[in-house]
Amino acid sequence: MKALNKIAIGILVVIVLASVFAPLITKYDPVKIDLDSIKISPNSKHLFGTDNKGRDIFSRVLYGGRFSISIAFIAAIFSLSIGLAVGLLSGYYGKKIDMVIMMFVDLVLSFPSLLLAIGISVIFPSGIFTVVIAITAVGWASFARLIRGHVLSLKEQPFIEAARSIGCSDIRIILVHLLPNCLPLSFVFLGLKLGGYLLTESALSFLGLGVQPPMPTWGSIISLNRIYISSAPWTIVFAGLAIVLTVMCFNIIGDALRDRLDYASPGCRV
Repeated sequence: MKALNKIAIGILVVIVLASVFAPLITKYDPVKIDLDSIKISPNSKHLFGTDNKGRDIFSRVLYGGRFSISIAFIAAIFSLSIGLAVGLLSGYYGKKIDMVIMMFVDLVLSFPSLLLAIGISVIFPSGIFTVVIAITAVGWASFARLIRGHVLSLKEQPFIEAARSIGCSDIRIILVHLLPNCLPLSFVFLGLKLGGYLLTESALSFLGLGVQPPMPTWGSIISLNRIYISSAPWTIVFAGLAIVLTVMCFNIIGDALRDRLDYASPGCRV
């Protein structure tokens, strides 16, 4: 398993670095149309071939990774931040506050996440920020429920009672004693959720609700070329492989983090 984890980390690092340094890796403009190079199969000049407008697929996949991975990461950070805040407040104060918050969390979780994201994306103008908002709006609730449950067990621990006994305020207890103990669990869950966020972003882009053409994302590359799956399969295969590999790497790394950190009993970091 350790070898598999190292392979996953290596592949993910390569994908991220290739996307970041795309201008240094490829000389082709991902949006420039070349009518003399329409649907050329993979060769030494165009490693992944070209699409129906003569655009280099390799270049589009690299640049598309910038948008797809960045959106997934940004949405995950926003979801984590909101979920942490809501979960800490709900778990610590309990009673009516907890009941009201959890009713809202349950309402959000009761909707199919992709359908809710699509509904939000339809309301706002298409673009990067809309996709981030849509993914965050459906993602924060699962973080909130997880953190709330962890806080419920933590606040009964002796170190919290000790903090109360010496007169620590609620804000200090939440920020100094509870938050640090929730962060490791949050980051493990973050690793497990990143793959799902990337799939959601790809689905929204596939439906035309994400980053708008001509700028590429992995989902939009597949969407724009899906009608050529029989005559020119390379126009969608490589973007699909990028999604599969990246999601698999996120899931493997998330599982490794979960296995490495034991949450059988709550922590007691003071």
